[in-house]
Amino acid sequence: MQPRLKAFLLHLMISALIALVVMCLVFFIWYPSPLHAATGVTGIFLMLLAIDVVLGPALTLLVFKPGKKTLVLDLVVIACLQLCALFYGVYSVAEGRPAWLVFAQDRFELVRNNDLDLRQLSEALPEYRRPSWFGPGWTIALLPEAAASQNDLLFESVLGGFDLAQRPNLYRPIEQHRHSVWLRIRALSLLNDFNPDSRVREVLQRHPDADGWLPLAAVGRDMVVLLNRESVNVVAIVDLRPWN
Repeated sequence: MQPRLKAFLLHLMISALIALVVMCLVFFIWYPSPLHAATGVTGIFLMLLAIDVVLGPALTLLVFKPGKKTLVLDLVVIACLQLCALFYGVYSVAEGRPAWLVFAQDRFELVRNNDLDLRQLSEALPEYRRPSWFGPGWTIALLPEAAASQNDLLFESVLGGFDLAQRPNLYRPIEQHRHSVWLRIRALSLLNDFNPDSRVREVLQRHPDADGWLPLAAVGRDMVVLLNRESVNVVAIVDLRPWN
């Protein structure tokens, strides 16, 4: 085998292994299914990863020549460029990862890490000041008690500012407010208004404990949170439409 081709294949194998590790991190920990579809990260991330995996080995194939004086320097530069591109992509994906699944008034909302309002973070409960690196947490956001604060929040939200679900200082443990969630749970039959009957049956057969649902609003694709009415526990997040 030619040294150039051997170097290309070795570089490609190393790049592919690194890409596999990064994909596991992204799609199994930061964006567990189906949240990668809800955020719309899948296509962009895979495209960036594919470019990074292919471009580095391709440059190696282009510059590799045994005995070349600058070969080591060339390979170091290629590796640095490839790692910088990879780190930038991973950093961007990490910053946009789902941080919290927040119940706000009548629905759940997927809040990304870079969408959080950090202005009053010091007033948040300790457990809500820093999102986990091991998947999103579940919580509830409660309106401020003061009418003036409620009006300020509504006014800012209408003008495109931070909404209720994006404010960690208003987060509270959802376990202590199950009744508020229970009051909003919808009948499973309503899912047929927004999805094909066959698709609804297929999904519900996989989750027999579910007897109610709530919408999950997300930046890429809105989905459905299946719940059990008696325990008010989340059964699953499923790729069904909660509205037209």
